[in-house]
Amino acid sequence: MTYTKGNYYHIYNRGCNKEPIFFKENHYRFLIKLLEENIQFYHIKMLAYCLMPNHYHFLAKQTTDDSISNMLRYVFNTYTQKINAKMERTGTLFEGRAKHILIDKEEYLAHVMRYVHLNPVKAGFVASPEEWKYSNYLECIAKRKSTMFDEETLKLIFGNYQEYETFVMDYKDSLEIENKFNKYLMD
Repeated sequence: MTYTKGNYYHIYNRGCNKEPIFFKENHYRFLIKLLEENIQFYHIKMLAYCLMPNHYHFLAKQTTDDSISNMLRYVFNTYTQKINAKMERTGTLFEGRAKHILIDKEEYLAHVMRYVHLNPVKAGFVASPEEWKYSNYLECIAKRKSTMFDEETLKLIFGNYQEYETFVMDYKDSLEIENKFNKYLMD
């Protein structure tokens, strides 16, 4: 399946053998810089992203022909070459090409967006998505500025930043309650 103009996609990939793709904090910053430069160049709208130690998630819209696949190829080839040189390693960094799922219903955008931003919370790295520096959650709740954020779509879905924050935090709270009582619910 290829990317088509006008559609949103959940894009993800992980490190080869589930190994890290980020070895130092400046590796996250380098990839974010590459993404910022190239989503503008390729005219991609990024609604949500989250970089995790051994994988990443993007929720992005293709606005021109072939833009997402070209952007991913350039960004991740550049990133891999730089990391391999810095870390004195060779070979592939990722399991293969990025996978993607077409978001074919507008109502699913909100849920995938929340899923992307809650990834570090579910993994136990932070207690709140606000604490994770390597996502655009802070942009989505108006606490940080960035060029890598589709503000227009967020406002179409939620109306304002506070509604999105409430949507995320309500689900996060229900997850915490479920986790506390999980041992009573399953064998």
